Amino acid sequence: MSMDLFEELGDSFPGATPASALPVGTLTYAAKEILEGAFVPVWVRGEVTDFKAHRNGHWYFCLRDAQAQIKCVVWSRDKMRIPASPDDGMQVTAFGQLTVYAARGDMQFVVKRMEAEGDGLRRKALELTRSRLEADGLLAPERKRALPRHPRTIAVITSPDGAALHDIVAVLKKRAPGVRVVVIPAAVQGETAPDELCAALDRAARWHSADLLIIGRGGGGRDDLWAFNEERVARALAASPIPSISAVGHEIDISICDLVADLRAPTPSAAAEAAVRDAAETSAHLRSLNGRLLGAGQGRLHDARIQLSNHAASMRGSSELRVERARARLNNAAGTLQALSPLATMSRGFAVARGADGSTLGSATRFVEGAPFELLLRDGRVDALARAVTLQEAE
Repeated sequence: MSMDLFEELGDSFPGATPASALPVGTLTYAAKEILEGAFVPVWVRGEVTDFKAHRNGHWYFCLRDAQAQIKCVVWSRDKMRIPASPDDGMQVTAFGQLTVYAARGDMQFVVKRMEAEGDGLRRKALELTRSRLEADGLLAPERKRALPRHPRTIAVITSPDGAALHDIVAVLKKRAPGVRVVVIPAAVQGETAPDELCAALDRAARWHSADLLIIGRGGGGRDDLWAFNEERVARALAASPIPSISAVGHEIDISICDLVADLRAPTPSAAAEAAVRDAAETSAHLRSLNGRLLGAGQGRLHDARIQLSNHAASMRGSSELRVERARARLNNAAGTLQALSPLATMSRGFAVARGADGSTLGSATRFVEGAPFELLLRDGRVDALARAVTLQEAE
């Protein structure tokens, strides 16, 4: 304070005399209020030095140029607005408020937003996110799921007011009018977009009625598309139980969500085309399947007829062989029986004698001299009389 002002005010204000000396805290808090009131939030350009990420979540560093440097801090609550932590030596522009850290009396710049020259911070953020997702296997081609060929219900996560939704619905109605389209609205840019996109993905998963999911938005600037590069959004999409198509921006734009989705479409219209088959294409496919099915059925019927004919021929041959073998066995048995038959024996000149009571006289001892008997021959019968019986002497 100048001597003129001191003389004008005298010792009536705090700190004017040793008796009214200010506490240090009062001084630093007064300096804080004066400094914050004198400077509106501004953008500052400089080189990052002495960057430290504290365990409490805050970032501390300095910004410097050829003439001076200033201490900076990014509170943990503000980090979500910054794509990635800066590296030492990186040229950045930082937006924030000049203030005094009253507890230590240090002047510092509280950073709310930050951008690096040459897109360094965003490129670093993308590389870090991609490396973490890749380490967890979320970018592996083998985890990509096949899309349903004929989905009945498609969930679309996008802004309800954007052109992307109009393009998707128009293509779906033209190609497959019978498909049901359910919109799950979410902000696709701005600070609330990551939270709303994650919430929409959770709603779709809990719904359990969608056969396919399309997530995306139309074209825009780098900042407009950034929500689809957020790691938590990508992880929520990768965890979705529904096969997914990501369509973010224009064909030249590739987001982290594009990398984890089951299919990446260059535009929302292309996503709708990939989701369903054209009605004419479907009809042609059904006709092709019908022809293939008919041909396969006729082929199998022809093969079955040939197989049946072969079996019948084989059965006939086998039956005839069994009949011939049975006939041969029967003839052999008949021959044996014929050879053992009494009639066959008599046909060779033998005869059978029977007594008056009809009993067979098979031994000379059965004959009685002077007794009548009957002699059976092959072709008739002879009545006879036993005039004499001569027994053969045993040797």
